[in-house]
Amino acid sequence: MKKRVKQLLISLVLLTILGGSTALIINYYVQSVGEGYILSTDDVPSADAVLVLGAYVFPSGTVSTMLKDRLTVGYELYELGKAPKLLVSGDHGRKDYDEVNSMKTFLKEKGVPGQDVFMDHAGFSTYESMYRARDIFGVQKVIIVTQEYHLKRAVFVARAMGLEAYGVSSDRHDYGEAMIMYNLREIAARNKDFLWAKVIKPDPTFLGDSIPVIGDGKVTDDR
Repeated sequence: MKKRVKQLLISLVLLTILGGSTALIINYYVQSVGEGYILSTDDVPSADAVLVLGAYVFPSGTVSTMLKDRLTVGYELYELGKAPKLLVSGDHGRKDYDEVNSMKTFLKEKGVPGQDVFMDHAGFSTYESMYRARDIFGVQKVIIVTQEYHLKRAVFVARAMGLEAYGVSSDRHDYGEAMIMYNLREIAARNKDFLWAKVIKPDPTFLGDSIPVIGDGKVTDDR
C-alpha cells in the first residue's frame, strides 16, 4: 500500500513538473512571437485599421486610465495617417455595461468623425476580437493597441489567425500593483489563446453579417 502511494505521489509530482514546464514554454513562445512585431508609433507600417482593445469603463461611462491610454495611442496613430479607420473592440454584452460606446465617444470628442470609428460590441476576449476583426470587419492588415503585457498575446493570436498584425504599446502610466496580477494571469491567458488560435479554433460567441471596415462606422452605432 505504501509503495503504491509513493508511486502515485511521484507520478503526480512528475506530471506537475511536466505541466508547469509546458505552460512556461508556451508562455515564452507566445511572448517571443508577439514582441517581434511590436513597433513604435513612427515605425509601424500603415494598415487597414487601428484596433483598440477594450478595458474597464466606470458606471458613469468614463474610461479607466488603462483604456484612456489605449485610446490616446489609437488616436495618435489615426492622426498620423497610419490607418483610415479605428476599430474599438470590447464588452457590450449587457445593457448596464458598455465599453465600446464609451470608447467611440472618447474618440469623437478628440475630433475623430463618427464614420471613421467602428464598434465591435462582441469583443468579449482577445481571441474573439481578432476573429471578428478578420471575419466580420474584413481587416487584413491591422495595428493593435493595448498595454505591452497584453499586446504580445494579441499580436500572436492575430498572426496565428492569418492577419498581418503589428502592435503599438500604450503604456503611458504606472498602473500600480495591479500589474503583478495582470502579468501572472497573462501566463494562463497565453496558454489558453495558444490552444484556441493554433489547435481548437472555436467560433466566437457571435458572428453575424459582414461590416467592412472600409465603409461607414456609423452602421455599428445601433448594434
